[in-house]
Amino acid sequence: MESRMFGLETPLMTALQHLLDIPDGDGGAAGGKQGGPTRAYVLDARAMAATTADVKELPGAYAFVVDMPGLKSGDIKVQVEEDRVLVISGERRREEKEDAKYLRMERRMGKFMRKFVLPDNADMDKISAICQDGVLTVTVEKLPPPEPKKPKTIEVKVA
Repeated sequence: MESRMFGLETPLMTALQHLLDIPDGDGGAAGGKQGGPTRAYVLDARAMAATTADVKELPGAYAFVVDMPGLKSGDIKVQVEEDRVLVISGERRREEKEDAKYLRMERRMGKFMRKFVLPDNADMDKISAICQDGVLTVTVEKLPPPEPKKPKTIEVKVA
């Protein structure tokens, strides 16, 4: 049954639900129903929904900007899959100290991921990523526009 029916839609219950990876009643794989999405699909969908990004088109490139506060470069992975798909993924882990007890946990932890289909004019060989002040910027250069075709001149012979 859905937690909303009992008024259990609190931050604590949401965090517990996330930790336990229980589908939240959206017609998923709850209760082992056949034909629903797989567990991996549900987890990927949650990771993608929780990762916000800005996409900008510049004159010579595309820029993908994602907030990544507190993450090191080893926690972030930027890949290009076949079919021109840019994948930004990683994991944010909670630091565990034995003598500390959390009174409130509101920051999102766990895996994150975003996928973007790159346009046809994206140069797949010129992709760079930099993380500065907790902001990841992935820059994908554009291919130069194709040169306009010049009309072919055919010499006319007089017979």
